[in-house]
Amino acid sequence: MKLNERGLLIVISGPSGVGKGTVRKALFERENHNLKYSVSMTTRKMREGEVEGKDYYFVSKEEFQKRIDEGKFLEHAEFVGNCYGTPLDKVNEQLDKGSEVVLEIEVEGAMQVKKKVPDCVLIFIVPPSKEALYERLKKRGTETEEVIQARIAKANREFKVAKYYDYIVVNDDVDNAADRIMAIIRAEHARTCRSISKYYDLIGESEE
Repeated sequence: MKLNERGLLIVISGPSGVGKGTVRKALFERENHNLKYSVSMTTRKMREGEVEGKDYYFVSKEEFQKRIDEGKFLEHAEFVGNCYGTPLDKVNEQLDKGSEVVLEIEVEGAMQVKKKVPDCVLIFIVPPSKEALYERLKKRGTETEEVIQARIAKANREFKVAKYYDYIVVNDDVDNAADRIMAIIRAEHARTCRSISKYYDLIGESEE
């Protein structure tokens, strides 16, 4: 039996403005060609610099609801009037190939994934301080103060959910955060529960 025939499902979450996307991009610059990014689907408008099919799949609310009804999402959530979801078929396709699939999703969605895929790896990214989080949101220049405050309030709720994650990574420096996540991925591959079948193959016994 090949060790880790099915890839790892890695879920990265954190409050809006914490730098999840920046850390994820830095992670993919590491020398690990087995990482695959799961592009989410959303009903929100495309931001400047974003690319269809690379950052998100942008669809209408009608199309999004149709996909929910057909059970085509691994998880989905709604915030500030916008919907976000992870296409189930694309995730399974990459996992079956043995790739490490990275999801960058909201806390609500991460809890849904945990129920459906218990052996997924949950990583919660936090800012060095709440003040730093506010400044990052403000610096975007894409949202009103009202929306920013709504995101701060949501962040305060999300911090309380971080205890249900497997790991917490502080984004004090993008490269450091990406290195920590890569170390987590390597460690997860060494877990007994993921490699025990290979061990039994080595000693010529079957798993009881």
